[in-house]
Amino acid sequence: MKFLVKTQRGMESVAGNYIREALPNAEVWASPMGYSGLVIVETNDENAEEKILEIPEVERVIPVLVETNAELKEIEKAADEIASLISKDETFAVKTKRRGKHDFSSIDVNRVLGARIKEITDADVNLSWPDKVVQVEIIGDRAYISVLPGEEYRKYTPDKFDARKLFSKVTLVQMPYWGDYKACRKFGEKIGRAAQAFEVKELIIAPKEKMDAYELMEFLRGIKIGQESRYQIQREAYPWKVEKVPVSVWDLYQVVRDKRRNKRLLIITDPKGPTLAEVKEKLAKDMHYAKEVVIFIGSREGIPRGLFRFADYVVDLAPYMTFATEHGIPATLVSLWEVYEEFLRKSEEKAEDSS
Repeated sequence: MKFLVKTQRGMESVAGNYIREALPNAEVWASPMGYSGLVIVETNDENAEEKILEIPEVERVIPVLVETNAELKEIEKAADEIASLISKDETFAVKTKRRGKHDFSSIDVNRVLGARIKEITDADVNLSWPDKVVQVEIIGDRAYISVLPGEEYRKYTPDKFDARKLFSKVTLVQMPYWGDYKACRKFGEKIGRAAQAFEVKELIIAPKEKMDAYELMEFLRGIKIGQESRYQIQREAYPWKVEKVPVSVWDLYQVVRDKRRNKRLLIITDPKGPTLAEVKEKLAKDMHYAKEVVIFIGSREGIPRGLFRFADYVVDLAPYMTFATEHGIPATLVSLWEVYEEFLRKSEEKAEDSS
């Protein structure tokens, strides 16, 4: 039996040594052809996979069903051997990870091997939620092919609610950080990164009074740096198109006047309000039907108390605790998403019961 073991980059040698201890008679090749994060294991131990998975440094263990030359025609022939593991009633997808130089691309492998499997099995292709995944790992001049359960690849599944549907109508009103220039930029980076990570509708930087222009400049510069760093990661990681969150500057009191006049849902997080558990059902319902959810977050000091009268909700997210400035956005949005998701699930259950 042969296994392709995946680890964090730089941990392959450590994992390899532990694998040798767990499987004394196994052939273990860490960093095959110099590629980090990989270990190839060949053994006759029937319990090898379970033993390898007991090693914390190991992230995944992929049993190799077919090993062949890294040539497109040879890989295509492997379909004859693996097709028996995919039934006509199942869906499948081919996913290829290629390391090294070849005269074909990963997409070529997916296309050619996928077409051959479909021809043999008559199974349908499903790139989003397949029942089976034909995994092709190409390392230099060798190709290792496996068939894995589709669940291992399902980040985005129909049974999960899409958090972006809430966050896409959230406007964050963030009071700026002030003080030392380096601190202003540092906190700006963290806030810009957080706002972009949640893909909110808009980020408004809202001073409550006159402030030093250069401190604000450094804070905004940090916002831009943090946003850009997160945006680049999202572009590479997400299967959908990602947009940069619009960032603007507006006086805090004018934001309240404008948003309140246009009947948006205004939420302020502050220890003086009721706990989230006390208001979660009504709050979740109001967020669901709101055209825009406007969330006010303080910085070094809280939102001015006089604005509480104009808010629809003043909520204490964590009684007896005060969040650090850089934790305001993620703590607030994750907490609100949890109560909103609970509302969606209950609504779905009610609909199923009534039908």
